[in-house]
Amino acid sequence: MRHANLSIFVPHVGCPHLCSFCNQRSISGSYGLPSAQTVEALGQQSAAQLRASGVPAEIAFFGGSFTAIGRDYMLELLRAAQPFVQQGIVSGIRISTRPDYIDPEVLALLAQYHVTAIELGAQSMSDAVLAANGRGHTAQDVQRAARLVQDGGFELGLQMMTGLFRADAQSDLETAHQLVQLHPDTVRIYPTVVMTDTLLADYYRFGVYRPQPLCQAVEDCARLIELFEQAGIQVIRVGLHAQESLSEGMLAGPYHPAFRELCEGAIWAKLLQKAFYGKPQGRYQVSVAPRALSKITGHGAQPIENLRRMGYTIKIKQDCRLKGRSFRIGEM
Repeated sequence: MRHANLSIFVPHVGCPHLCSFCNQRSISGSYGLPSAQTVEALGQQSAAQLRASGVPAEIAFFGGSFTAIGRDYMLELLRAAQPFVQQGIVSGIRISTRPDYIDPEVLALLAQYHVTAIELGAQSMSDAVLAANGRGHTAQDVQRAARLVQDGGFELGLQMMTGLFRADAQSDLETAHQLVQLHPDTVRIYPTVVMTDTLLADYYRFGVYRPQPLCQAVEDCARLIELFEQAGIQVIRVGLHAQESLSEGMLAGPYHPAFRELCEGAIWAKLLQKAFYGKPQGRYQVSVAPRALSKITGHGAQPIENLRRMGYTIKIKQDCRLKGRSFRIGEM
């Protein structure tokens, strides 16, 4: 484990909009509002483990629009986190917020309270898609906020969604290209799922909206992962985090508890198919980095199944000298 978030969800507080897809309580599993005591309890509970592990960690306020909540409440949460930053238990504070609730004044305040990373919910860079989903901001707002965050010395994270109402694979790809031009440090990619008690649920029931099939979402998100990584941007999340409340509140959509593994498998399938093109059928050994093993052999083992259908018998071997998606092929 290279990084840890002590995540605290602040659902549906302060946001003046109700986006077509949004049911933060079901997505996060948080039905009550956190308090200063919530922050203190989490920090104290995690302190000994974090000190022993040496894993860098941040206190992360997710699930809402942090800079849009009441100022007194925002400061209450930030103040409760300060002792854990000052004692070196966490390296800083991470927040997620809307791009239209970023300005120089609030950024100066966040810096004063040791906020080091700000994630902006861009979701799409198509104004038509943003309007159709009730986002209440434009692509220009995302660009403006991203510049302000970077100029303020914060780590910039951007979040996008695929398969939104009125979006398609091409508009999602164009969104990703525009996000790359903003040079964020990190990106999160979320395929759209239909949650109960949302406008999107009504669209789905009346046949106005059709969610992406899982296979299509995997293919599209795999392409986006490659695009961001080729630009040197770290993709820190793909797909919604598995929660009991999520499965209970979801009506439809491309959800899988190991969605990123499926995407990584799709990337490996393409890499290996290209590497084996023109090779005679037979038995081969493929050496990969240890962390890549589950991506090739797990959750349907798409890369291996594809090669088997092409007439290859493959044995996968771990090689600690290899990193990332590098691999070696040898005959058996």
